[in-house]
Amino acid sequence: MEPIILYTQPDCPPCELTKLYFKDKGIVYIEKNVKKDKQAFQELTKKYKSYSTPTVIIGEKVITGFNLNEIENELSRHMS
Repeated sequence: MEPIILYTQPDCPPCELTKLYFKDKGIVYIEKNVKKDKQAFQELTKKYKSYSTPTVIIGEKVITGFNLNEIENELSRHMS
């Protein structure tokens, strides 16, 4: 399975909820802070066409916001 990528920024409560969810479930992910990392911002906006955080990348699926149902659905598809 490809690594899960989480695009975040400081002072983003939904980003913190997403990180807590992943931690509670023992899910390994790569965090990319779009405020500190210009390359991460470019990836988020150009490659994934997203301008919001959190944005979660699971495989080819792009999930914007803390959309728990969508995150769980994609995780179950990729971990089975």
